[in-house]
Amino acid sequence: MTATQMVRERIVDGGVLVVLRGVDEDQIVPVARAIHDAGVAALEVTADGTRAAEKIAAVDRELADTDAVVGAGTVLDAATAQSVIDAGAEFVVSPHTDTDVVRTCNRHGVLAAPGVMTPTEAVTAMEAGADVLKMFPASTVGPGHIGALTGPLGDVDIIPTGGVSRDNVADFFDAGAVAVGAGGAIVDDQAIAEGDMEQVRETAASFVAAVEAARSE
Repeated sequence: MTATQMVRERIVDGGVLVVLRGVDEDQIVPVARAIHDAGVAALEVTADGTRAAEKIAAVDRELADTDAVVGAGTVLDAATAQSVIDAGAEFVVSPHTDTDVVRTCNRHGVLAAPGVMTPTEAVTAMEAGADVLKMFPASTVGPGHIGALTGPLGDVDIIPTGGVSRDNVADFFDAGAVAVGAGGAIVDDQAIAEGDMEQVRETAASFVAAVEAARSE
């Protein structure tokens, strides 16, 4: 099994990819640890903030002896992709489809998950070498859009992100999602601000339980 296949398996087996956006550098490690302790194996540190590479490296070191896979999100160009890969990112997620980002990931054996909305974007991403597709923003089109894409395109791994919550997560899995991405629904910003890592863990665990329930139906 290649490294990319292993990362894909961890994401799909866990069913949840948590988006860590706007977490301060001095909080990112305890937050990541609490969320991993809640049962989340895939952690995405977004690259749209300051010192993203340092945050990714710190989380990677903290969870090195666990089943966690640590990656980068909101990667908009190949230069950023290279930077986060150098920092240890095991997967790269984008809100859009940039073939240079996908090819940079392919060159380094890192899982590429570009963002798509239309069949044209999905085909472009797949032909460039994408490993999975991030359907974003999922709230705009809803769960039914997964079938709208997989109908003509066949067996495509789709991870809806943006607007996925405990209330609708079952609908996305019923529609064919292989996993879901979530930020605000799983990352408790108020608890983080208060330094309450136990509440961070409990909020994440509640989302994980909803995913497990949805997949067992």
